[in-house]
Amino acid sequence: MRAHNTFNVMTIHPKTARDVIQEFWRLMATNDFHAVAAVLADDFVLDWPQSKERIRGADNFAGLNAAYPAEGPWAFTINRIVAAGNEVVSDVSVTDGALNARAISFFTVECGKITRMMEYWPEPYDPPFDRMQFVERIE
Repeated sequence: MRAHNTFNVMTIHPKTARDVIQEFWRLMATNDFHAVAAVLADDFVLDWPQSKERIRGADNFAGLNAAYPAEGPWAFTINRIVAAGNEVVSDVSVTDGALNARAISFFTVECGKITRMMEYWPEPYDPPFDRMQFVERIE
């Protein structure tokens, strides 16, 4: 009688692009910006169209975030994530305890890593004219 080898085969579910972005924001919240490299591709590129800046690579990304002036540790609140295939958009509130900002980020994820990111940091502003009869204020 011949012995049969039995293998337990575990099904490994690849991370979805949405999972990768949730992990990105979780790592950002640790304030260990070098740890974020775990989800960045080797050829990672981040564009900030408003200031016409490009950040290439995990080292530059971590260095810039670590050097950014802050009153305290950064906290990130995910307001919304929308994913379609390997493209993900996040709307995140950011604060260091003194500064409150919002980032709208567009991600491309390939093979479980972020390859491209385009990010907008909109500034709040007062309505440009009296339109109270048409709108309601949100806070």
